Amino acid sequence: MKSIFLDYNATTPIAPSVQEAMLPFMAEFFACPDGMYAGSRAIDETLEDARGQVAHLLNVTSDEIIFCATGTESCNLAIKGVIGEYLTQRVPCHLVISAVEHAAVAGSAAYCQRMGCDVTIVPVDRDGVVHPDALLDALRPTTKLVSIMLANDETGVVQPIRQLSNLCRERGILFHSDACQAAGKIHVNPRQLGVDLLSISAHKFYGPKGAAALYLREGILIQPLIHGSGAEHSLRAGTANIMAWVGMGKAANLVGHSIDAADEKLSGLIKLLNQKLTLSIPDRMVIHGAKAQRLPNTLCINFPRISGQEILRRVPEICAATSTSDTVGGENCSQVLAAMKVPPQDRQGTIRLSVGWYTSEEDVLQAAELLIHAWESLHQ
Repeated sequence: MKSIFLDYNATTPIAPSVQEAMLPFMAEFFACPDGMYAGSRAIDETLEDARGQVAHLLNVTSDEIIFCATGTESCNLAIKGVIGEYLTQRVPCHLVISAVEHAAVAGSAAYCQRMGCDVTIVPVDRDGVVHPDALLDALRPTTKLVSIMLANDETGVVQPIRQLSNLCRERGILFHSDACQAAGKIHVNPRQLGVDLLSISAHKFYGPKGAAALYLREGILIQPLIHGSGAEHSLRAGTANIMAWVGMGKAANLVGHSIDAADEKLSGLIKLLNQKLTLSIPDRMVIHGAKAQRLPNTLCINFPRISGQEILRRVPEICAATSTSDTVGGENCSQVLAAMKVPPQDRQGTIRLSVGWYTSEEDVLQAAELLIHAWESLHQ
């Protein structure tokens, strides 16, 4: 039986046209983009075209796009870059993040705290949503930055970023959002969201691994993480990864033209999967974030009275994730679900199922049948 990939929130396959766009830069076009000769200038123009494609996806200017290697690097650059600017000036500073952030944000916040920055972690409600009142209570006169993700990788819950960022903008506080899980799945426009910095990652939207970007609103000053040359507005020294960034530009162009159509398809597949599972399993199944706005491709669901990891061991044909994620380490101890105050009995059997462009209705029906059979055999 063929493998059924239902882990699109972890990564996506490279689209064929993206791979095709990247291939020439593996060998034929190998020059660095900062040379004075014709071949080098051509590659520099190609790189700037790719930057423009990423900017177009976000509806921002090319000068506001900083290429990075990963979404983790992008989040680190945003948070450490802003806080570092204040710490070097010996200005008292305070950072706010949410309780459901990816390890890239949580880890960056912990580093800033060790460097002398105060950090507050804002709670979420039962559906994993940060309420504006909760953020307002956390803000201080010394708050310099708030970082709250746009969409959660585990539950798919989408945060009310516009409402949250408005509170910050009224007080002159910068706002960063980790949009790595959202970009390519829903429309992401930093200006409409009201954010100053925003992180995205190519391998989440059918581009290559090793390519990501930071949107940095014009006029915002941050400290670099990597020192050396003047690459990427002197914020990321090092030789440009032309092949990966060209692939990211091509992928950005692809998803930018297909978000609405993909939304309809993916939400339909998730609805079908949810119906098959809940109608066939008589015990109460819990969908995490059920009352909140969620990504169209994500179903985070708890199979009652069994272990999610044990289910997946029974169905090796299915590629999916349990309730443990990049924010946690250990079986059934998801920090995201714990922050949502989900009772242990409602998270033990949690599995994240996420679909994508190449998921078919047949895949969903077959996966549902396999998961139902696995639950029944374990339950017995």
